[in-house]
Amino acid sequence: MNYKNPVLKGFHPDPSVCKVGGDYYLVTSSFEYFPGIPIFHSKNLVDWEQIGHVLTRESQLPLKRLHSYTVSQGIYAPTIRHHKGRFYIIALNVTTQKNFYVWADRAEGPWSEPVTIDGFAGFDPSLFFDDDGKVYLTASAFPGFGPEGILQAELDIESGQLVSESKLIWEGTGGSSPEGPHLYKINDWYYLLVAEGGTEYGHMVTIARSRNANGQFESSPDNPILSNRSTKLTIQATGHADLIEATDGSWWAVFLGFRPVKSTKVHHLGRETNLAPVEWSEEGWPIIGENGRAKVEHDSKLLPLGNPTPWQQKEEFDNDSLSPVWNFYRNPQKNSWSLTEKKGALTLHGQACSLNDLESPAFIGRRQQHFNCEVSTLMEFIPRNEGEEAGLTIFMNENHHYEIAKTLKDGKSILLFRRCVGSLWKVEKELEYDDSSVVLTVKATAMDFAFSFTKTNGEMELFGRGETSLLSTQVAGGFTGLYFAMYATGNGKVSTAPAHFEYFDYIPGDE
Repeated sequence: MNYKNPVLKGFHPDPSVCKVGGDYYLVTSSFEYFPGIPIFHSKNLVDWEQIGHVLTRESQLPLKRLHSYTVSQGIYAPTIRHHKGRFYIIALNVTTQKNFYVWADRAEGPWSEPVTIDGFAGFDPSLFFDDDGKVYLTASAFPGFGPEGILQAELDIESGQLVSESKLIWEGTGGSSPEGPHLYKINDWYYLLVAEGGTEYGHMVTIARSRNANGQFESSPDNPILSNRSTKLTIQATGHADLIEATDGSWWAVFLGFRPVKSTKVHHLGRETNLAPVEWSEEGWPIIGENGRAKVEHDSKLLPLGNPTPWQQKEEFDNDSLSPVWNFYRNPQKNSWSLTEKKGALTLHGQACSLNDLESPAFIGRRQQHFNCEVSTLMEFIPRNEGEEAGLTIFMNENHHYEIAKTLKDGKSILLFRRCVGSLWKVEKELEYDDSSVVLTVKATAMDFAFSFTKTNGEMELFGRGETSLLSTQVAGGFTGLYFAMYATGNGKVSTAPAHFEYFDYIPGDE
């Protein structure tokens, strides 16, 4: 029986996985979205259920911008490991420029406060617990601070203090940006798994091994052991992998890749999590996928495929907490949202900042996970002052987003459709609209988004369109994927009018 990739659709990059008994746990990067580091559980490596987030408190994940040199800050490339009954997750917060780890006795949490690692100039950190009790911190050297390659040091896991100097243990095979390293001990060999080529079309996975955890590492003669570069395969930019031995003794790799829109060769869903089998040569070297290629479909072998978690199509906001699919953009203002102010509705209070700013807007969204889909929300909003605004946005970052919204302009309540593409910003259409409630809808295809609204009498009207390519990673930059989000703003002042969203419907279509 075959399974299909990606096993986690939409923006779920840099996957890392561990096994505890017959259970698998997986984490991915979350960048500036809060809560941070989504965590998933599976019994078969194919069907994953999100069981929460690792970083759920601002003290664990401060996202206040200190600089603006990149549109993607926050959490990069977490690694999850399990050792002596305890889970550990290590990551880099680019916003604070600190490597740290947290721990928990249960994957569902609660997770500890961060233990910061000082004096280590690396990114994409990983942990390895050796048989002799030593703990190794392995990471990628920051560009501009010496030779590029993989750094390693011994770590005191109780205190977070380094107990040895960091040293360069492998420079990779010569590809650009050696990153995302993981160290393993398999059959008395230490294997060092690395991503090279940049997280773009040239991305690849390479591997080296040594009899000593600190090297000298020899490169596999089969490198790269995974890459879809220079092919027409559906999944591209395959890399940043993590190896796992299944309960039946078979080996697998989780890795990132994106699915470009064929006609444009750009992508907007983000880098996704994929799975491929691993075979070992007689000489003891692994190869991922089908001779180093990742396909949409692979043989599941003896993995116990079951029923996947049902898709959560409609959120009616009738609980006292949000389900794990929802995120804020950066740390939310405490007074910016509520699930109790109006029963059976999500209430947003617009802040002075807007979607264009580097602060945290009133914003609650979920990933776009399908090229073809439709989302809609019923919004009740009566703006009282000029500039008060609420609606539905398709959001890549503060410089690239589309929205359909309601606002007050020249004393009149209007609906608007707006596009922001870098420095190009335009309100494409405006229409006077006096009803307090409106259904806002976005219908997505691989090529474009169609924005509509439905009046209280049930009449739907197409209001505007926007190309998906203008919100793609290749245009917008950064390392994330698109979000569908409800938002509110006072555009320079705190809004006096609350916006109530009574439901959010996400209907997947055929891929």
